[in-house]
Amino acid sequence: MKRILLFAAALCACGTAAADEGMWLLPYLQKMNIADMRDKGCRLKAEDIYRIDGSSLKDAIVVFGRGCTGEIVSPEGLVFTNHHCGYGSIQALSSVDHDYLKNGFWAMNNAEELPVPGLEIRFVRRILDVTPDLLGNVPNIAGEAERARIVEENTRALTERLEAEHEGMEIQVKSFFGGNRYFAFVMEVFKDIRLVGAPPSSIGNFGGDTDNWMWPRHTGDFSIFRVYASPDNRPAAYSPENVPYRPRRHFAVSARGAEEGAFTMIYGFPGNTQQYILSDAVEYVQHRSDPMKIDLRTQRLDLIAAAQEADPAVRIKYAAKHALIANPWKKWQGEVIGLERLGTADRKRDYERRFAAWAADKPEYAHLLDSMRAAYAAAAEPFFIAELINETGRTIELALLVEQTLLRRRAAAAGTPWSEAKPELEKQYLKLYDDYDAALDRRLAKCVLHGLAHYYPGGMPRKMQDEIDRAGGTIDAYVDALYDRSPSVSRETAEAADTAALAADPVLRLRKLFSFGPEGIGRGMMLRRNLSDVPSIERWYRPYLRALRAFDPGRAFFPDANSTLRVAYGSVRGYDYADGEYHKPLTTLDGLIAKDNPAIYDYDIPQSLRDLHASGDYGRWSALIDGRRTVPVCFLADNQTTGGNSGSPVLNARGELIGINFDRTWRSTMSDIEFDPELCRNIAVDIRYVLTVIDRIGGAGRLIDEMTIR
Repeated sequence: MKRILLFAAALCACGTAAADEGMWLLPYLQKMNIADMRDKGCRLKAEDIYRIDGSSLKDAIVVFGRGCTGEIVSPEGLVFTNHHCGYGSIQALSSVDHDYLKNGFWAMNNAEELPVPGLEIRFVRRILDVTPDLLGNVPNIAGEAERARIVEENTRALTERLEAEHEGMEIQVKSFFGGNRYFAFVMEVFKDIRLVGAPPSSIGNFGGDTDNWMWPRHTGDFSIFRVYASPDNRPAAYSPENVPYRPRRHFAVSARGAEEGAFTMIYGFPGNTQQYILSDAVEYVQHRSDPMKIDLRTQRLDLIAAAQEADPAVRIKYAAKHALIANPWKKWQGEVIGLERLGTADRKRDYERRFAAWAADKPEYAHLLDSMRAAYAAAAEPFFIAELINETGRTIELALLVEQTLLRRRAAAAGTPWSEAKPELEKQYLKLYDDYDAALDRRLAKCVLHGLAHYYPGGMPRKMQDEIDRAGGTIDAYVDALYDRSPSVSRETAEAADTAALAADPVLRLRKLFSFGPEGIGRGMMLRRNLSDVPSIERWYRPYLRALRAFDPGRAFFPDANSTLRVAYGSVRGYDYADGEYHKPLTTLDGLIAKDNPAIYDYDIPQSLRDLHASGDYGRWSALIDGRRTVPVCFLADNQTTGGNSGSPVLNARGELIGINFDRTWRSTMSDIEFDPELCRNIAVDIRYVLTVIDRIGGAGRLIDEMTIR
């Protein structure tokens, strides 16, 4: 294995990507992009961004939780991320008496910072090209099954070796370019993470679902945490003896902002893109998958919203759940619109026709498109059913509660109670009940089972219909029978029931029906991230991507996002939203105040923000914009981003923090499939608004004092 990572081009095609196009894996940065970045205004060198054998900006980037990015902004381990990334943690620490979601939270000293059970932060310490280790002994004539077995064995052996060489570190081995390349990521995991500050949701989620994915935007989408470590600065479980972590690097914060046209760079962990899929996959997303998921989630959100409006306790219990359901729901709507507007399926079909003509006289490539299309045709319906199962029966919380209750009881009977043997499982179990409302879940169960009957090919699956028939013949009667009989509808009744009653709960049968095992209704298809990730389809992308390089040598190929550390770059930039309608790239506090409406929940800001605007006393965080002194709130740039880039730092040409990425515009959500720099924009909260809220709303100037402000 190469101990020193070489900046090899490997499968990355020759040529340079246009600015604001691509999510570049760090090992490719120096050879492929740094010259273009500097031409566009970047003042950094490649080794400032990523250094193999020393400190670099990489060391100030973290994986926040399991799906977001964060950045270190002080020498005392202070972390910025999005409010929506910290939302679950803030909710977990909230109660009716201490509603940190509604009222915000500000620790005035380190002793007031709140530990967040289960929250973890990861630093990437090394990135290693391990392609020879995984593929070096794979025979050229190996079939797919043999290749998969050898790669799996090699991955296991490599992981064990790297774990031994990097004691205490977590090893992740990731595939790139359809399995043509592999990299290993050495991660240091910190588990004592504490909440330091969060604005009230009326700032952190201003605009709510109404403004989600939209522009203009006025959302203060940030929250603040701190990494704690042992006295010797190593990862450690929570302890009062732990101290703020001393990072290798932290970002300086620029109070100067950025004007339109200024260079920007996004650094983070984008989750998933599909830049190289066939038109078949685009058609599936646009016309079958997204419309089904949008419809079913609309119905669930309507039920949850009504219950939240009727009961403040339900509002808190289901706040994070509502957000998790709503975010992709609205994203999928924009994705459909964007794909249609760009004509992505037609453009890909034209590209595929040209590829087919080129490949026709090349035996090693001529069969690829036909083979891939046959694989798509065979997998599409079973995969649709898997997605449908995930959007219906697997959302019924009672089924999960029954399963977890029985597992917990059996662990106690075996002499290994979760409270002692697995305290994290015990905390998760208790939280499931703390955030559960049986009456609402009953209504949601009826909703999704009606949805299953509507969308399942041929109507309600036979196994499910048999269960319904035994309970009266209607979906509503079946659900009522389940909830009336189940001892797990509350924690109290679950703990009072004997193990035999728990094991006989008919909800367990429902759980099995919506599994992906032989007893389920999923037709043997496991749910993957996308249709193209189904193994029978995915296997063809490895030779297809190799063929595309030969067919299209002038194209710059970057590996699809897969939650690994990437850099994307571009500039602050407005855009033409519609005929005659240009959207400026910056919003301000004045525009936020114009939206303020106490009668509408999503637009009811705290009085302290109204008072601040009335006084105009913004201090050093204000700017002169269009002839008036105000506070910048959000800005647009044309960096390519996706899920996982939430919380990513937006950096200026000097590598200073100017914003925190949190969203894309609605019509650019299709950028996971096709990125168009003329249309696609990422949205960031301006760091000057973040500083204003910390200072003037939160009164937490002590946090600003520990930052490096420029």
